[in-house]
Amino acid sequence: MTQQFYVSPEQVMRDRADFARKGIARGRSVVVLCFDAGIALVADNPSRALHKVSEIYDRIAFAAVGKYNEFENLRVAGVRYADLRGYSYDRADVTARGLANAYAQTLGSVFTTESKPLEVEIVVAEVGASGEGDQIYRLTYDGSVADERGAVVIGGAADALAGVLAEGWRPDLRLADALALARRVLATDPADPAAGPSRDLPASSLEVAVLERGLPRRSFRRVQGDLLERLLSDDDPTVDAPRTPDLLAPAEAPGHPGLPEDAPPAPPSEAAPEEG
Repeated sequence: MTQQFYVSPEQVMRDRADFARKGIARGRSVVVLCFDAGIALVADNPSRALHKVSEIYDRIAFAAVGKYNEFENLRVAGVRYADLRGYSYDRADVTARGLANAYAQTLGSVFTTESKPLEVEIVVAEVGASGEGDQIYRLTYDGSVADERGAVVIGGAADALAGVLAEGWRPDLRLADALALARRVLATDPADPAAGPSRDLPASSLEVAVLERGLPRRSFRRVQGDLLERLLSDDDPTVDAPRTPDLLAPAEAPGHPGLPEDAPPAPPSEAAPEEG
């Protein structure tokens, strides 16, 4: 009869943690930081189809690093959780803290019971009515939750890049300054953070989204194309993105989005008087 080798629980947990950290370290970092009008999420991600930054609910966004298929499953589960809770109770009952707790339970359960942990690190962010109400939660592969204040960087090089981010961040940053700081952090060599950016990151290599404060319902919007180029340019005076309603000129405003029978009725036309 073959005898099983004994492995202590501490060694099992240590091996799982090392395995998850190595998988996360292969991914590129993501920076999430507050600015004067909301929360910016910036990822080193040249792909336009595989997103690291996504919307979860009205005021809540999701950012992740690691294995794409694993954090995409978590994102979809978060959307379902938020939709179900908002439909069953009230939209105001869907919060980043509740979603972070749900993610923590899933990550912790997989880490302790499954043979392979999830190779992911995620951030759940919620924009508040003011800067004091902004919430950023960082969750690691073992289900640990950290309430971050102001700014956070996730990924394999997070520890080395956190000092660069903390040195340049302040709560009154304009959007252009926040994006410039995030790009500088992502371009820094983790082996020598004090040397500054070691490579050039064009706008086409960045995935950028913001949670915009003050909108009536959905706060998430992506920043890309010409607007992102202008925000990152040193020669352009653009420092903020235009408010969402101003992005469409009157001639470009979309028509009625519903079915024909859902469209508002046309005003009645005045009939010509009948001749006697």
